[in-house]
Amino acid sequence: MDRSESSAAIKFKEGQTVVIKVGTSSLLMNDLNAINLPAIANLCETVARLAQGGCRVVMVTSGAVGVGGQVLGLKTRPTDLPKKQALAAIGQQALMRYYNDFLSALGLSCAQVLLTLDNLANRSQYLNARNTFQALFEYGTIPIVNENDTVAVQELRIGDNDTLSAQVASLVGADWLFLLTDVAGLYTANPQSDPEAKLIPVVDDLAQLNVNVGDAGSSWGTGGMHTKLTAARIAVAAGCRMVICLTECLVHIPTVVLDTPVDAETAGLSFGTLFLPLENPLRGRKRWILGMPSRGQIHLDEGASRAILKRKSLFPAGVRLVQGSFHAQDRVSIVDSDGTEMACGLTNYSSEEVMKIQGKTSAEIKEYLGYFGNDEVVHRDNLCITMVVPGSEGTKSMFYAKQQTLPESCGGIEHRRMEKAKCELVYHPDSFKELHLEIAEFMHALTEQWIYGV
Repeated sequence: MDRSESSAAIKFKEGQTVVIKVGTSSLLMNDLNAINLPAIANLCETVARLAQGGCRVVMVTSGAVGVGGQVLGLKTRPTDLPKKQALAAIGQQALMRYYNDFLSALGLSCAQVLLTLDNLANRSQYLNARNTFQALFEYGTIPIVNENDTVAVQELRIGDNDTLSAQVASLVGADWLFLLTDVAGLYTANPQSDPEAKLIPVVDDLAQLNVNVGDAGSSWGTGGMHTKLTAARIAVAAGCRMVICLTECLVHIPTVVLDTPVDAETAGLSFGTLFLPLENPLRGRKRWILGMPSRGQIHLDEGASRAILKRKSLFPAGVRLVQGSFHAQDRVSIVDSDGTEMACGLTNYSSEEVMKIQGKTSAEIKEYLGYFGNDEVVHRDNLCITMVVPGSEGTKSMFYAKQQTLPESCGGIEHRRMEKAKCELVYHPDSFKELHLEIAEFMHALTEQWIYGV
């Protein structure tokens, strides 16, 4: 598959944005019933080295509930939500005190940022959060992110910090996401129970993975390899490289980010599992949709699956199964006939409504719902492809055009408007059918001349 590093080695330079997520298992020493202060110190030293190298760094920390339990001397994690939320309140302030002490000693300031998935699902709150991160970067401050467990209305398991870290990476436009854990990386099976399990050094297509992962994390954590693969799907679709590695590999992160040429085939990493990003990452509003929590799944037949990968809208005729409970304008995962997530998007109908019209034509919607609704279950403008799709020259041209700055000789807004029109035509090939062929060819040729100088 085409990838952003597929042609040659890349020399990573200063100015990158790096998100580091540390798990509960890395922050606690369960055998001693104590907080792992050496691990926190090493984490802060790594952050300082990255900051000194010119990187913008975000820390996503788990462990508030676990640290709260350690502070109170508890041996087991409580099961009811109020007690877990109480422990989160106790543990969060203790965690921040440790982070602040270590980072201050290294000449850095830090800020606490508490988020929930619902915050990121609200467009205005999403934009406010992004602006806050940008302001913190301008101040040279290290944002330390955790989910706001104390006020969460869902079970904490739903808002695991692996997924949250990927959504933060998407929010800030990160180049790297490192998930630190007590496992060396992604294996073909559980290495603790299967002696034949092998470490997978590079993943360039999540859809082709054939691995057996469990759901359980540590006794105090809420994660596991399953949640890390969910995080990987979000991160790579947003154009972010993601690495799963041991916490002890912290010392290598600055070298990887700042100094090491990385090739897509060999990866150049001597540790962990590297997930390569999609060549054409999602941007703007679609990146926001990608970061929203998924409320359900819509399973498609083979014909609809092929259409989705061509960036067509999803119509009720192609729906064969609905899972979960969701409302109109919620984000849903779109799953192919093999059970693999291929896209996500904002649905125009609730789960109950989709079940009533699944397999029906758009003309039959009124008959089954009792009112005229949208023809599409998910419109292509609200659709995000998360599966690797073989790239086309058209798609590459679209993103290349968006990233270019038109020469000043081209003048103002009229040429920028022409660039936008060209991008839309490439992104939605069917729209060419709605235009006169000569006009479309003229616009394409003229825009090519302005953008590429040919």
